Amino acid sequence: MRHRTLSVVVALVLTGGAAHADEGMWMPSQLPQLAKQLKAAGFKGNPADLADLIRHPMSAVVSIGGCTASFVSPQGLAVTNHHCALGAIQLNSTAERNLIQDGFIAASMADEPSAGPAARIWVTVGFDPITDRILADATGKTGRAYYEAVETAQKAAVATCEQDAGHRCSVASMYYGREYYLIKQLELKDVRLVYAPPRSIGNYGDDIDNFMWPRHTGDFTFYRAYVGKDGKPAAYSKDNVPYAPPAHLTVSTAPVKAGDFAMVAGYPGTTFRHRTASEFANQIDWLLPARIDVVGGMIKTIEAATVGDKAKEVLYASTVAGNKNTLKRAQGELDGLRRSDAVRVRAADEAAMLAWLAKQPDAAARQADIRAMQAQLDAGQATRERDFLLPFLRPGLLGSAITLRRLAMERGKPDAQRESGFQQRDEVLIEGGLKQLQRRYDPEVEKATLRYALKRYYALPASQRIVEFDAAFGANESMASARLDSLYAQTKLGVEADRLALIKASPDAVLASADPLMQLAATLQPALLRLEEEGKQRSGELMRLRPAYMQALIGYRESQGRAVYPDANSTLRVSYGKVSPLSPRDGMDYRPLTTVAGIVEKNTGVEPFDAPKPLLDAIAAGDFGTTIDPTLKTQTVDFMTNLDTTGGNSGSPVLDANGKLIGLNFDSNWEAVSASWMFDPRYKRAIHVDMRYLRWLLAKVYPAPHLLSEMNLPAE
Repeated sequence: MRHRTLSVVVALVLTGGAAHADEGMWMPSQLPQLAKQLKAAGFKGNPADLADLIRHPMSAVVSIGGCTASFVSPQGLAVTNHHCALGAIQLNSTAERNLIQDGFIAASMADEPSAGPAARIWVTVGFDPITDRILADATGKTGRAYYEAVETAQKAAVATCEQDAGHRCSVASMYYGREYYLIKQLELKDVRLVYAPPRSIGNYGDDIDNFMWPRHTGDFTFYRAYVGKDGKPAAYSKDNVPYAPPAHLTVSTAPVKAGDFAMVAGYPGTTFRHRTASEFANQIDWLLPARIDVVGGMIKTIEAATVGDKAKEVLYASTVAGNKNTLKRAQGELDGLRRSDAVRVRAADEAAMLAWLAKQPDAAARQADIRAMQAQLDAGQATRERDFLLPFLRPGLLGSAITLRRLAMERGKPDAQRESGFQQRDEVLIEGGLKQLQRRYDPEVEKATLRYALKRYYALPASQRIVEFDAAFGANESMASARLDSLYAQTKLGVEADRLALIKASPDAVLASADPLMQLAATLQPALLRLEEEGKQRSGELMRLRPAYMQALIGYRESQGRAVYPDANSTLRVSYGKVSPLSPRDGMDYRPLTTVAGIVEKNTGVEPFDAPKPLLDAIAAGDFGTTIDPTLKTQTVDFMTNLDTTGGNSGSPVLDANGKLIGLNFDSNWEAVSASWMFDPRYKRAIHVDMRYLRWLLAKVYPAPHLLSEMNLPAE
């Protein structure tokens, strides 16, 4: 049978051999079958409870789009990472009132500002298998037709699900098209900023310490979710009331030490551990070096365009921080994969898998599909340079013009036939993005980024150039530079009211707009639609063919007694392990906890090691109250576990054996950045803010006694 249920897959794996306790991003529905392993690892709760998404603790764990948060009070108070909330902090900052630098504490709920019109908290309330329903009409089809059949089925499932007002639904593919799940989430639209430490705490060490251990970063921020007076999700309004979550996490007051059980629940972004050997090779030999080169250049471009201008630096602070994280992650991933000899190891593993497959009675059909899949992957390499650059050629304001024009086109179709991302359900989010752009855009900076991207574009081989792009921007850098000056001098889209007027205008009015950037979008659109169609053709084939590869890989892993879990895809996952030291190299041993002594040791008074005076004074006073570590006799800051995490797990709650909150995940160590592709238990560690440090800061350094009281925590 092509689509075995997940329970069968897990059962087969567990009878063949237990998974490493520190490996695996498990779906909650899998956890009851891991009860023996969880108990052996030290978990004291009922594993069956972890599969119930509307009960504690899973109902307290929420997505905020690219990061995770968790409710910690009955009044909708949620905690996440400082870097996850940086966009909201930046949106509420000005050069004169810089919340990024100075931090923010709302004295009362009335003082909590909006995190932005596009800010969302998504509470998962349903996670149901619907594979047969999604693939019913796809059988026998290929390419674009297969893609269309799957997409149509997904849209229908989502539309039915979203008849329950206030919810947003989606369909997630597991094992690359082998299984499908319908995910239902309560969509909270009024999110507000409650507390953010200064940059010199929330991002202490910045890029230098990023992905490094030991760490001394207080990477946390508090949000609050609000709803209408009827208790239902509603857009921001002063009349809204705090959301009452079905459950919230209790913050632990117990000490944390090496060897303690730890569990993380969150929304990890994407992993690639089940990709092919050729994809591993492409990642290491081309994509990561290209990303390092292009993103590194983009950072320099933005910094050069904003230097000396505080207002522009604030506008692009979140963008630069995100790019720096992308750059350093790519550097670490490349180093790690090369250190692990990943190309050779994955190629040897795949060859062994294919040799195993050849001996199976039903090998022929799967072998044919795998060969066809590889042909599709090979074909995609021909335009990889161009395809990588295209997102850089549609930044903020120009991207808005392209989005507005595409939305107008899609509005002329029945909603079910609209392109995903441009249906009626998406219009509120699009409008929110158009509003938020006002605090993240400057015409001179955007022109600089476009000039940089176009310089890379003009260096492409002639076979990868696009006629419409040459017509829109000009045939060379000089023509493009003059063209951009003219476009941005004349466009009115930089005015928020003008952008919003277009989203409310009739489709005909939008398509007829004479605004220069809208006209540019019109020139580019045929190419973008053509490339989209080509992409759907290839995606359809890969969706159809990859399950054969996954079926072979799962069978081969089972024969080895190895764990099988889906690659991460921004859906709710759980991993478990323990607070763990690390010995990354010969003669180098890292303890799993850091203390405030390290803050003082690193402090230079110069950014990014410019610890604020209130923090240094509090450390010198040594008054750590109830948060002092009983063994270390001082205040802890961060701790390390062997939990399986990746991007998207930022802000994820780290729970102890009793399900209490002991930390917030915010990073991985340098040696483990490559774990999104290859997991190595010798090196994989996750780095977390110790909740004891958070409590101490709220009690002694940047006091917020009302928040401690709200979380039922000691005042000191």
